Amino acid sequence: MQLGMVGLGRMGGNMARRLCAAGHEVVGWNRSPEPVQKLVGHGGKAASDLTGLVKLLRPPRAVWVMLPAGETTEKAVRDLSALLAPGDVLVDGGNSRFHDDVRRAAVLRPRGIHYVDAGTSGGVWGAERGYCLMVGGPVEAVKILEPVLRALAPGGGGVQPTEGRTGTETQGWLHCGPAGSGHFVKMVHNGIEYGLMQAYAEGFDILRGAGGEQLPPEHRFELDLPAIAELWRRGSVVSSWLLDLTARALAADPGLAAFTGRVEDSGEGRWTVEAAVQEAVPAPVITAALFARFRSRREGGYADRLLSAMRRQFGGHGEAGKGGG
Repeated sequence: MQLGMVGLGRMGGNMARRLCAAGHEVVGWNRSPEPVQKLVGHGGKAASDLTGLVKLLRPPRAVWVMLPAGETTEKAVRDLSALLAPGDVLVDGGNSRFHDDVRRAAVLRPRGIHYVDAGTSGGVWGAERGYCLMVGGPVEAVKILEPVLRALAPGGGGVQPTEGRTGTETQGWLHCGPAGSGHFVKMVHNGIEYGLMQAYAEGFDILRGAGGEQLPPEHRFELDLPAIAELWRRGSVVSSWLLDLTARALAADPGLAAFTGRVEDSGEGRWTVEAAVQEAVPAPVITAALFARFRSRREGGYADRLLSAMRRQFGGHGEAGKGGG
């Protein structure tokens, strides 16, 4: 399949290269030229601007936007929608708020342009492991994108649809519903991620204290935190990919000296808490995890440094940067 990729940063670049490796034809554009040339080296095609990108695509065109949420994505969607034609598909794979997807889809629908939102999880490891994709949009547009979704999913997975339904039983990607539903599911996914990360960070901080004042100095434990993380990866009920990444971070830097403990948030946790309030759903764990990130910007304890280390492991995020997770 042929796909235009707008934004070839950490996520978009890796996704484009994964698609090229799977035999798809990717036409890429990026504000800076270096990522575009890198894509060409992996078999992709370069576009000098958005107009050139659209001209290189055959109808019905499919263009995937992988840019930071907010005005950057908003402008790209506006500019592309002016270049696309009825039957084309425009995908936002970033971390946009679902309200924006509903609005954009309503604007593009009368013009016959399909709008799809694709919540994308996988971080910097997705190029090798594949991506978990939460997709919202019309069924006909998702069917057009299916070859790309299959290739991006772990193991080249994809849909085994139930009769009369599209994308409801999946390996690696799911058609969640109409426009906005994909980013809504990804929003809650990231809220849960906040809670899981906070629990790991707090637990290892307690282990680091090793009994504290409860034991006399001669009987206090000197626990090997990297070894405990490795142990829990094997058969424990708390095993997970996040724990794998925690173990990796601790093995590289047990004292987490390279981190200040300042933990950013990219918006989805806040939006999840807002949704919980609007739905009157108690969400104390996710809310506390979000507030812990706010607190981390005033003080940097061990738990905060471990949270920051986890974010770098799965997403390549710097401590002062923005990004999913």
